[in-house]
Amino acid sequence: MTTLATAVAPHLFWITSRAAGTAALLLSSLSVCIGLSMGGRFLKGRGPDLRVAHEALSLATLAALVVHGATLLGDSYLHPSIADIAVPFLSGYKTLWTSTGIIAFWALALLGLSYYFRARIGQQRWRKLHRFTALAWLLGLVHSLGEGTDAGQAWFLALIAIAVVPALCLLLARLAGSARQRTAVTASRPA
Repeated sequence: MTTLATAVAPHLFWITSRAAGTAALLLSSLSVCIGLSMGGRFLKGRGPDLRVAHEALSLATLAALVVHGATLLGDSYLHPSIADIAVPFLSGYKTLWTSTGIIAFWALALLGLSYYFRARIGQQRWRKLHRFTALAWLLGLVHSLGEGTDAGQAWFLALIAIAVVPALCLLLARLAGSARQRTAVTASRPA
């Protein structure tokens, strides 16, 4: 046991960051699934009210993302500064992928926390704004697959597929429905 602890100790921050990042992607994927199900025709007006679950998963995602970034401050290999983990395009480590993750975090944080200000934003405007959450989630997925240490591992790809494919299918169904609706509105307008 001492040998394992000695072997893991130098990598503890990195391992914690990896675990928190993976947890954030899984939690956010489930939250996206629930959000798309509630907002689409799948559950609208039927079934249980999943708003509390959606909110809890969203907040858990943000907490996992904070842990994901903050634990890197203790990483003895990267030695990032607070600015390196908070400001896009500043870090010298895999700059594109790191920046994609940072942008995804800030977008998820702003869009997710905007829920608590929707009365000030206006319900209709907030709904339109909240739709960009799916884009922020996709950026997080790109970050995971582009930079993640485990991105090429079969277990990671299988885990991500299990969580991400349902959310992607719901997102594509929502986009297809929106496109059909726009086409129908355009066709019904007099020439």
